[in-house]
Amino acid sequence: MGSGHMPIGRRERAKQDKRQRIMTAARELFAEHGVSGVTTQQIAHRADVAIGTLYLYASTKAELLIMVQNEKFAAAIDSGLAAANAAVGQGALEPVIALIRPVVECVREHIENGRTYLHELVFGDPAEPYRQAGLTLAGRLENGVTGLLIRNEHIGAADAATLARVITAIIHISTTATVYLQRSDEAVLADIRDQIHATLAPHHRAA
Repeated sequence: MGSGHMPIGRRERAKQDKRQRIMTAARELFAEHGVSGVTTQQIAHRADVAIGTLYLYASTKAELLIMVQNEKFAAAIDSGLAAANAAVGQGALEPVIALIRPVVECVREHIENGRTYLHELVFGDPAEPYRQAGLTLAGRLENGVTGLLIRNEHIGAADAATLARVITAIIHISTTATVYLQRSDEAVLADIRDQIHATLAPHHRAA
């Protein structure tokens, strides 16, 4: 008996190949020059596709950036969740910091790209598929923080969800605000740690 999987046709393989070439070209060019220093024509040229073909996969440069950053964001969340699970039992703060560290490093890997990515997720069309995927990832991060906080016996489920939204807002401001751009990742993380500690402190005092 067969495996139950239909073989991928030549046309579908060609589409996947073009999409991968576009993704690779966009990733390389954004890393080299930043999103503002790259045009869609340059991406199409490096991917060896016509500009019209590129627009079949992403209609704007912003969508191309979101495609690329979504992959990085997803990997950072995976790493953070694994680190957070290893830190469970060290109180409420340490697992949360373990979770968000790779996310902060991801956003700040290329400051301009990270800021533009988060701006596009917050202010762009939430119905656009790539933004939907990015917002789903943001929800996964928030849910991960919520799950870690719920493990603390002094934080209820409703408070944990609210605190997680506050913490993700702290991350957003701390990684994108112009005043913080010249800080190192460690300085930004230290500031985020202090803010989260102050946010969680009332629950510890109540306990």
